[in-house]
Amino acid sequence: MYRTHFGLNSQPFGLTPDTQFFCELPSHLEALNVLLIALHNGEGFIKITGDVGTGKTMLCRKLLNELPEPFETSYIPNPRLPPVGLLMAIADEMGVEYSRHIEQNGLMKLINDALINCAVAGKKPVLIIDEAQSMSIETLEALRLVTNLETEKQKLLQIVLFGQPELDEQLQNKAIRQLRQRITFSYALKPLTPKNVADYIKHRLRIAGMGNLSIFSGLAIRAMHYYSRGIPRLVNILANKAMLSAYGKGHASISAKQVYLAALDTEDANTNFKLFGFRKRYLVLLLLAIIGYFSAFMATKL
Repeated sequence: MYRTHFGLNSQPFGLTPDTQFFCELPSHLEALNVLLIALHNGEGFIKITGDVGTGKTMLCRKLLNELPEPFETSYIPNPRLPPVGLLMAIADEMGVEYSRHIEQNGLMKLINDALINCAVAGKKPVLIIDEAQSMSIETLEALRLVTNLETEKQKLLQIVLFGQPELDEQLQNKAIRQLRQRITFSYALKPLTPKNVADYIKHRLRIAGMGNLSIFSGLAIRAMHYYSRGIPRLVNILANKAMLSAYGKGHASISAKQVYLAALDTEDANTNFKLFGFRKRYLVLLLLAIIGYFSAFMATKL
């Protein structure tokens, strides 16, 4: 709705993970480098964790696009499956044909044969699993058994797990301690700092074709960081709603007021903390009222 108003070529703050908008923020770039280095070193298990909305799926898709030959990637976005179901999903991704009535051992053998053929052809298979925290203990154990497939010199399959912090809790279970010991590289995505939020917003506006990258005021950026807690998905939601609000009022820039109103309309925004016995939302309203009064007063003086 506001693309023409702000002179944009595309939607800058969509929720669909579009790698065109991938922003090389310190935490995300460091995580990507960890992944690339670990995979090139031939490590068996790699784990990336982060809270909801911190950009795991975006990073996952970026990795899928970045890996050059001879890497061959398989991607499982929803691994909430029984052990045999997971093996079937892996076989499907690898193009392995099998009977629907096959048992787990038979599937394992077919996958092993396919991985050996890949190794002979000089290929490096990589299995990437998103939302790994949804896997049961039994399914995680089946995944560990897949990594037993190896030659004397190398693993036949490398596995990257993307998951929420609950994955770390799951891996503490003694029943899968062997899997936990095989995770040689791990990284936890961090929330954005206020400077990160400013860079992130400007980057997405630039990719979307915005000429004026400073349409969010400094106070609006700080408000964005506070209400979003530095979570990229919430930044996208708040920025989108704030721009809609500015568009509705015919404004060419976004102030802290629009961000505040966007936060009130967003379920998970950080609006309920208290300071000195008062809810911060009321303190922010007071601050916005003071700023509005001061601006009007100065306008009458000019």
